[in-house]
Amino acid sequence: MKTCLHTVSYAGTWGQARLSLDETIHKAAELGFDGIMLMARRPHGSILDLNPERREQIKGHLQQAGVACACIAGYTDFSAGSEHLDVPIREMQIAYVTELAKLARDLDCPLIRIFTAYETPKLSYSQNWDACVAAIGECSDRAAEFGVTIGVQNHHDIAAGADAMRQLILAVDRDNCRACFDAWAPTLHGEDVVAAAARLADLTVHTTAADYVKLPRYSYRPELVNYVAQPPFVQAVPMGEGIVDYLGFIGALVAGGFDGYLAYEMCSPLRGGGSMENLDACARKFVEFAKGG
Repeated sequence: MKTCLHTVSYAGTWGQARLSLDETIHKAAELGFDGIMLMARRPHGSILDLNPERREQIKGHLQQAGVACACIAGYTDFSAGSEHLDVPIREMQIAYVTELAKLARDLDCPLIRIFTAYETPKLSYSQNWDACVAAIGECSDRAAEFGVTIGVQNHHDIAAGADAMRQLILAVDRDNCRACFDAWAPTLHGEDVVAAAARLADLTVHTTAADYVKLPRYSYRPELVNYVAQPPFVQAVPMGEGIVDYLGFIGALVAGGFDGYLAYEMCSPLRGGGSMENLDACARKFVEFAKGG
């Protein structure tokens, strides 16, 4: 299976060790990845910083390292700005995705990952859903002009579940709109991730992996001389040491026809800390897992 490293892993976002984009490209090659998933915001891939000359430099580094740009990781929330509809935040995001499509074309990248929307009291669920369908449809139409596919990740509130994600992709109804379906969300939802993968396999073009454990939390109530359970803290751990059934999940995707990249990300507090040594060790363990080691 082809693997790629999400560059957010070395972006310092969660206080971990930080590398530049160029350094991360070569780090991905050093660690044994086949490609990168380019974080489309600072410090790595902001469209504000990537002029034509810089894009050629990035292509040069990708070629020198022998890795592909497998996916550009866009960051969208189509309910953002709902409290001030006079500011065209949704239109700005569609313009952002359009610019990412141009970047993807320039880097020979076939895919842009986007998100749906968070729930907001300013919109009903149906209004939010319809806004996402319309926005993703327009993003897909504009990306099609550059030969690029839009991949929707089950990360935000809208269409986070497997059945809802399938319904969303079918509602958008574009040949170049597909799922970037991950195991993390359905695991935390309590879904059967193998069954979920089977339901989405025919629509999935990319998946991003990271393993986690749940650490129980409790609040002491002195008047009860007892503890009250709180939602657990979810912490990233090396691949294979957590609660996500990736062997079953990936197996079901592949059985259903999936032939995309398996990406790895370290974009939350990681057990063992954020040192370069720990990041590298976790990344290597993922490659070993993905390659069947």
